[in-house]
Amino acid sequence: MFFKRISYVFVLCLFSFITVTAQEELNAVVAVNADRVQSTNKQVFNTLQQSLTEFINQTKWTNKKFLPQERINAAFTIIVNEQNGSNFNATLQIQASRPVYNSTYETPILNINDTKFNFQYNEFEPLIYNPNSFDSNLVSMIVFYVYIIIGVDADTFALKGGDSYLKQAQNVMLQAQQSGDPSWENQVGEQNRFALIDGLLSSKFTPLRNIYYNYHRKGFDIFADNELEAKSEIANSIMQLEKLFNITVGNYMIRVFLDAKSDEIVDIFSSGKTIGKEQKLKELLERIAPTQNNKWKEIKL
Repeated sequence: MFFKRISYVFVLCLFSFITVTAQEELNAVVAVNADRVQSTNKQVFNTLQQSLTEFINQTKWTNKKFLPQERINAAFTIIVNEQNGSNFNATLQIQASRPVYNSTYETPILNINDTKFNFQYNEFEPLIYNPNSFDSNLVSMIVFYVYIIIGVDADTFALKGGDSYLKQAQNVMLQAQQSGDPSWENQVGEQNRFALIDGLLSSKFTPLRNIYYNYHRKGFDIFADNELEAKSEIANSIMQLEKLFNITVGNYMIRVFLDAKSDEIVDIFSSGKTIGKEQKLKELLERIAPTQNNKWKEIKL
C-alpha cells in the first residue's frame, strides 16, 4: 500500500540516528557526523549533538499550544568537513514531515541541503537565541530552519498559515547579515538562505504557498477516504508549479518543493487508480524538473 511503503522509508531515515523525547513544537532528531575530521577530541561532536537536540526540542518557539500528536517530526544532519580549533566548516541537511489525516503516513514537507554552514563552537558553551541580536552563526542557522519548518508545516494546514513563523525566520536572516556571511545576503542567482525566505514570503511566489495547502489539506488529508479525488487535487496542485516556472533564475522554489516531494509524487502516480491527468502531469514535470526525468518516467499513464 502506498502509505505504508513510503512512511516506512521516511521514518526509518528520520529516526535511524538517535531517539529523543518530543518537547514543545518539534520532535527533532539531530545527528553530527565528523568522520571526515581528524580530531583528538571527538567528544566535542557528541556534546554538540546533544546540545542541539535539547536546544531545538526544549525551546518554546511559538505561542501556539502543540498537542503531542501535533509536534513536527524533523531531522537535522550536520556533516562536518573541516575543523580548525573552534571553527567548523560543515553542511546541514534539514528534513521535516507532517502526518496525514486518518492514516499513519507522514508526508515529507522539506528536504533542504545547505552546503555553506560555517560556525564557531566551544564545547559546553550554552546555545541561546536572542531575536533582537546576532550572537552566533550556529544558533542563527538552526533557529532559521526551525522557523522555516514550522512555517511550511503551518502552510500545509491553512492558507498562508505560516506567515508569522516565516517572518521570524526572516528576522533571523536580517540579524545574521551582521555576520558578513554571504549565505545570508541577497546574491543574484544564488540559491541560499536569503533566496529561500525571500521566495516563501514574496507575493510573486504566493502560488507556492497555495500549493502547499491544496496538496496536503485538500489532497493528502482525504486520500484514505477518496483516493481518486485526492489524486486529482494533488495533480491539480502540482500543475500550479507551471505558474512559477521561469519567474527566477534556476527556479529555486520549484526545486525546494520537488526535493521533498519527487519520490512521493512518483509513488502516488505510478500505482493505484489513474485519474486521466497523468500524461499532462508527467509532461509538466519533465519540463520544469528535467534533472529528475528518470523518476518521472515511472508515472503510470
